[in-house]
Amino acid sequence: MTRLINLLLLAVIGVAVYASFAYLGIDLGTLISGDSLKLMVGYVQRFLSPDLSAEHLSAISRGALETLAMSAVGTLLAAVFGLLLALPAAGRFGWPLQSAARLLLNALRAIPELVWAALMVLAAGLGPNAGTLALALHTAGVLGRLFAEALENTPTAPAEAIRLQGGGQVAAFCYGTLPNLWPQLLAYCLYRWENNIRMASVLGFVGAGGLGQMLYVSLSLFQEAQASTVILAMLMLVFGVDALSSWTRQRWVRA
Repeated sequence: MTRLINLLLLAVIGVAVYASFAYLGIDLGTLISGDSLKLMVGYVQRFLSPDLSAEHLSAISRGALETLAMSAVGTLLAAVFGLLLALPAAGRFGWPLQSAARLLLNALRAIPELVWAALMVLAAGLGPNAGTLALALHTAGVLGRLFAEALENTPTAPAEAIRLQGGGQVAAFCYGTLPNLWPQLLAYCLYRWENNIRMASVLGFVGAGGLGQMLYVSLSLFQEAQASTVILAMLMLVFGVDALSSWTRQRWVRA
């Protein structure tokens, strides 16, 4: 009986695969024909010859700096707003504000960065401002939720001791809670910065500036050599930020 069920399952999968090819109109014979292979090889060869002219490299440098600035400012704004929302979300000001803050954080992070970027382009126009706001809004939802969970798991004894000595809520948080929480918050921010540098390279496809917009223009004009150089710049930028983030975590967070 089990063998019959397995055979029926394989038959259903085979029929589904065949139906998918038929529905999409994919002709594997044409795909692997001589002319198609020549076109693919020529396409790959054009990508393997990046444009290293001084003018193009200068434009890529400006785009890389724009992408880096978008990710850094977006992450910084997200960290500030995320921490402000994390305090009520952790229940520090009662359950009504806790429910409202958690609902807002869920809404911010439920909408992907590309959707936020499309909305911000409509609101703020084309350029890096839209990309920065998109990264800040989505990342604020992510960091706010992580910060709130970290606050809930932080020991309250140091802050309670400061309040018993006559300190206020702000002093108790800054000197009792934040020192124990700071390494974890910094680690979260650095991790999200790594993610945002990758996403900032993609947001340009909806007009949010940076290297992504240069890549979109190059691909739209079938400029494979220029697109190849932009992709290489994206890889170098991501690897550089990853190395810097790892070094920072080892030096500050683990210390």
